[in-house]
Amino acid sequence: MPDRLIIALSGGVDSAVAALLLQQAGHRVEALHMTNWDDDEAGYCTAADDWQAALAVAEALKIPIHRVSFAAQYRAQVFKNFLEEYAAGRTPNPDILCNREVKFGVCLEYAERLGGVALATGHYARRVSDAMGTHLYRARDLNKDQSYFLQRVPEAALARARFPLGDYLKSDVRRLAREAGLPVYDRPDSTGICFIGERPFKAFLGSHLNAVPGDIETLDGKVVGRHDGLIFHTIGQRQGLKIGGSHTGNGQAWYVVAKDVPRQVLRVVQGADHPSLLAKGFSTDAILWLTVPPASPFECALQIRHRQSPVGATVHWDARGAQVLLNDPLRGVAPGQYAAFYHGDHCLGGAVITAPAGDQ
Repeated sequence: MPDRLIIALSGGVDSAVAALLLQQAGHRVEALHMTNWDDDEAGYCTAADDWQAALAVAEALKIPIHRVSFAAQYRAQVFKNFLEEYAAGRTPNPDILCNREVKFGVCLEYAERLGGVALATGHYARRVSDAMGTHLYRARDLNKDQSYFLQRVPEAALARARFPLGDYLKSDVRRLAREAGLPVYDRPDSTGICFIGERPFKAFLGSHLNAVPGDIETLDGKVVGRHDGLIFHTIGQRQGLKIGGSHTGNGQAWYVVAKDVPRQVLRVVQGADHPSLLAKGFSTDAILWLTVPPASPFECALQIRHRQSPVGATVHWDARGAQVLLNDPLRGVAPGQYAAFYHGDHCLGGAVITAPAGDQ
């Protein structure tokens, strides 16, 4: 009898085509639609529309569909961390934590209770199993590749995951959906953090965290303005500082270069080419390996954000963390970001950045 696979059916075109491909490959497919956010404030949450879209896909494919809410787990294991990181002046990525804790955590466990041998998703990534274990690789469509978001999913969970879209281009996925008559073939892709949606980010964050105003200072301590809360600013930011160039007379734009959280001070520099905006390296916490760890030091390519072009680096590591030396300086390196390490298309693992080298 064919394997029973559970597809995490979101209501979007990617998971719909993933289900279609599994079905065409002869698997017994059942759908699982999960809700991770239950706040429909001001109509920003799309959960109701997503459920109706998932229902329509399940009906078109004639597969059973289950519905479950992981909102409580999401708030406890992802959203709580998100708020704590912002309050501490760091730059979190909740989507990475959601994949680890929810999609390939409690959702995977739920899929197994439904009798599934694996949980499939619409992620653009590839997994390869061999005698050494299960490995994570970039997708064929490098523009859509989501391996960066999967860097914290443990190998044991990856072994029970399936990524049917790993060898497909996004254009192929849209075409397959249209040819199969799937009702979501032209549904727009979701963007941004799931619990924020299209709502104003500053207003949302300010409703959950206490914003403390403070001074904006240059690196030599000169006060050039006031901010309304460190939580509203990110490393490398230019817009929204409300500082004119007249403080120095050169008229160049100001950029955020660091946060002094104990003093509630935002530190800025002037000019897009200021050397303090470029990090020559950074330190991390302990690396979560998805393969046999290479000897230290090792050379690799790395990313600190989705769709960033990989940059070469040398990594010195031990059980406590890593020191990363970049081949070329990198903009926007901030504590709290995730760094993913690659050899070619092979994702070796990832770690959280604790400080840029030469942090001001």
